[in-house]
Amino acid sequence: MKQIIHHTNALSATGGSVKSSSVQCTLQGTPLLPAFSMDGDFVIGGAFFIHYKMQTLFHNYTTEPELPRCIGSFDARELRFSRTMIFAIKEINNSTELLPGIRLGYQIYDTCGAVPIAVHVAFQLLNGQDPLFYKDSNCSQSGMVMAAVGDSGSTPTISISRLMGSFNIPLVSHFATCACLSDKKEYPTFFRTIPSDDFQADALAKLVKYFGWTWIGAVHSDSDYGNNGMASFLKTANREGICVEYIESFYRTDTPSKIKKVADVIRRSSAVVVVAFAADGDMKFLLEELARDPPPPRQWIGSESWVTDQLSMSFSFCAGTIGVAIQQSVIPGLREFLLDLSPSEVAASSVLTEFWEEVFNCSLRKSRDTYLYRRECNGTEDIRTVESLYTDTSQLRISNMVYKAVYAIAHAIHNAACQNTNGLTKCNKNMNFDPKKIVAELKKVKFIQNGYNVSFKANGDPVAFYELVNWQKSDSGEIELVTVGYYDASLPVGQEFRIFRNLTWLDGGTQVPVSVCSQSCPPGTRKVLQKGQPICCYDCTPCPEGEISNQTDSPDCFHCPKEFWPNAKKDVCIPKPVEFLSFNEVLSVILVAFSISGACLTTITGIIFFKHRMTPIVRANNSELSFLLLFSLALCFLCSLTFIGAPSEWSCMLRHTAFGITFVLCISCVLGKTIVVLMAFKATLPGSNAMKWFGPPQQRITVVSFTFIQVLICTVWLVLSPPFPVKNLSTYKEKIILECALGSVVGFWAVLGYIGLLALFCFVLAILARKLPDNFNEAKLITFSMLIFCAVWITFIPAYVSSPGKFTVAVEIFAILASSFGLVLCIFAPKCFIILFQPEKNTKKYLMNKN
Repeated sequence: MKQIIHHTNALSATGGSVKSSSVQCTLQGTPLLPAFSMDGDFVIGGAFFIHYKMQTLFHNYTTEPELPRCIGSFDARELRFSRTMIFAIKEINNSTELLPGIRLGYQIYDTCGAVPIAVHVAFQLLNGQDPLFYKDSNCSQSGMVMAAVGDSGSTPTISISRLMGSFNIPLVSHFATCACLSDKKEYPTFFRTIPSDDFQADALAKLVKYFGWTWIGAVHSDSDYGNNGMASFLKTANREGICVEYIESFYRTDTPSKIKKVADVIRRSSAVVVVAFAADGDMKFLLEELARDPPPPRQWIGSESWVTDQLSMSFSFCAGTIGVAIQQSVIPGLREFLLDLSPSEVAASSVLTEFWEEVFNCSLRKSRDTYLYRRECNGTEDIRTVESLYTDTSQLRISNMVYKAVYAIAHAIHNAACQNTNGLTKCNKNMNFDPKKIVAELKKVKFIQNGYNVSFKANGDPVAFYELVNWQKSDSGEIELVTVGYYDASLPVGQEFRIFRNLTWLDGGTQVPVSVCSQSCPPGTRKVLQKGQPICCYDCTPCPEGEISNQTDSPDCFHCPKEFWPNAKKDVCIPKPVEFLSFNEVLSVILVAFSISGACLTTITGIIFFKHRMTPIVRANNSELSFLLLFSLALCFLCSLTFIGAPSEWSCMLRHTAFGITFVLCISCVLGKTIVVLMAFKATLPGSNAMKWFGPPQQRITVVSFTFIQVLICTVWLVLSPPFPVKNLSTYKEKIILECALGSVVGFWAVLGYIGLLALFCFVLAILARKLPDNFNEAKLITFSMLIFCAVWITFIPAYVSSPGKFTVAVEIFAILASSFGLVLCIFAPKCFIILFQPEKNTKKYLMNKN
């Protein structure tokens, strides 16, 4: 149970004689004795936790409770802070410029970081120590201290500030960093010379982000400092995309099993980086527990409270620790003051006595029990020969915050009590101040002390500036605190953070450790969050087809532009290859060879026919139509060449129209020859004059008429909606097919349909004439050629529709060549064979005998 502190009905005495109208004020309860005190015209209070723990008291509720007192380990560092306050006050008292003629006093207490004692100290500072005193009016106003410095932790500081704020007494803290204390509605008289944890949290989060650590562990003191500081850090870390594997809290008074549980979490975790937002007194217990069974190498990130603590730096497994620290400073004369301790001076102070006995392991107090444990101090002990946190002034950081806090209060008192007249400063040491006056003056304080600016913003905070420090092993193997960068909140956004020196990492290594839940996803992949895990835990999935990611850890893949396609790694969009049936391809070479071969074959056939034009086999079925047919077949073979090569506007219009017209010309000639066969047979019948109506002129008109219709269809097609070159992006995703769009599908199929109609008509007539008695009857040959022609083009239709890309063109060329070769070989090859190898059959006599 905690001791109950009774509120006093009187707070302080102002001194002087007692008047008959004065009110007698009685102090309730037993006053606490200060660790250090000195009278003065104006008294400044001080609160530090020189010990780590408060004695546990048990109350029986039958006797008056004992006063709470501090026990446990002695904190030499906090002793240095309290002595720095005394040094600053003595320095001010010796100054001729600041508060001339006024002597400042002090009342400094040990709170041991415990709220019950901190509350008691607050009442003590407000009330004073006199058990009985008189006031002119009532006992509800304080007159003891003008202001106070302290405490070294946020939780006790909150309690002290709430009480002192009720009486408008300012409290200037040197080490309470909780961001909650910036709330002027809650703490109207609170000031501090150390930055708020909001800035420290921001600096720590940026530090973690700077080195690419996205998977961390977090531990913090279970106090206002640790809880609020860690909350600020987690908020900033979340904004920076940092994930936390675990969050554990602990406090120095926790049971060993609770501390061990936190240590085991650190040992088992996968996060290499551990952010510790803890007070130095708390961190000591966690590090001691971890030292019993050191965890795998961990990269520690420390808050300013423990990262500069020499005791914490004694744990070698924490080498490489990085953290933020208050700016290192120099206070001239402080070291000499701290070392100027004589045994007699020490014996006069219970706190210094305890420190002296602990450092030299001897006793200054002559008691029977003492000699059982320690020898008696002999007076030869010299503090200058001892290495201690008290004597270590190589890293003055928080000590400077104490120093600046005392000077800030002194300047506020100076501005309230002193006036400058004709260059002469006069101060009134008997003036009774309204405490609000000191608060108002503190808000306006702005001065430079030892090269350091001292001022407060509207919320009572200073401008935030931190050094970035690193625990580096020296040549002797000891850990040293090395400044490697800084964080300056006054600089523009994005420029606050800077590292200007090489760091050492966990175990003293030089390689930046990696602490991530999942390895970075390379370009060409995207992050896919793992179900039920933080956003930093993800799988890397390759980008889908047609998409890329060109950044590491890309959350999404994005489509390439229409004419671009991903490379093999899917991290760059490259232009799609343009594909068409070019002359360089093997398929094109084969088709060209067949095309030219067909044209040459047709030409040779024509030459043979021309050379033997007077023979019966050539003259049997209208040699004029035969030569025209050979000419049109030559054109059919050659028109296939227009389908090869990159499509252009002219080639697209030419290839389809040339093909359509030449084939109609060809079929028209075949049709004419078929009709000639039928008419010739009918002419042999008695009384028939059929050949009169289908002589050479009529044959020419027939060919021209049929061809003209196709020319007309092609003309309409070209005028209304001609074919045109187009980039086909849909057939293949990864390449562009350069082809000729039909323009008008109706026009294209009208051309093919007309060819098919003529071919069908010719095929029917050829079938009707195939059995007519004639040695040179072409009907059988035409029937077979038309059968091949129709078979080719009927097969062409599904093949054309289903063939992708450039193979559509190849199918069309193949159909042209196949049908053309069918006509040449079926109609002319037998005749050429007779002309060349069976000339005896190419005579009129043979014909007459055969008939």
